Amino acid sequence: MTNGLTGIIQISIAAVLIQNFVLARFLGLCPFFGVSKKLSSATGMGMAVIFVMTVASMFTWWINKAILIGMGVEYLRTIVFILVIASLVQLLEMVLQKFTPALYDSLGIYLPLITTNCAILGVAIINTGVNVFSGAEYSFVESAVNGAASGIGFTLALVLMAGLRERLELADIPKSLDGLPIAFISAGLMALAFLGFSGLSFFK
Repeated sequence: MTNGLTGIIQISIAAVLIQNFVLARFLGLCPFFGVSKKLSSATGMGMAVIFVMTVASMFTWWINKAILIGMGVEYLRTIVFILVIASLVQLLEMVLQKFTPALYDSLGIYLPLITTNCAILGVAIINTGVNVFSGAEYSFVESAVNGAASGIGFTLALVLMAGLRERLELADIPKSLDGLPIAFISAGLMALAFLGFSGLSFFK
């Protein structure tokens, strides 16, 4: 039980800080730069990504284990996983439009683009592989935790970036760097800062 709990903690910290999908794997950059202009929309997008990543991780793990491997059609993983993610995003889109139309409008085109967010597909595919900490295949619980923690890591990067960009709007920035150029530079500095977490002795 202790080893299992330790493994869960390792997966969580790694997904949030060390192997952050945005700042270490550089996946999901489109919504990262597109929705990080305001803290409110960044938080909303982060919550949506956490939901989709967590549920998609659980569904895709079960489908891969029970159906794809059982039928010997593992080569269909990418197509099937995209269909699962697209269905979840459609469900989320309908719920937000019904209950929180303001958030739905603020997310705009980036909400349906979660379907093609390579970070969500990436975590689903990673869950079908081998856990680097245990050396065994991801279990259902580990897949769900990895999905949720990866979503939290994505949200953390998104919220930090939104906070920086809101402050940068008040700063005296050269015109040539205003907008996306300074956002790219800020993202690079954040990635360098997160690189320091890779030296945690907990993972050696």
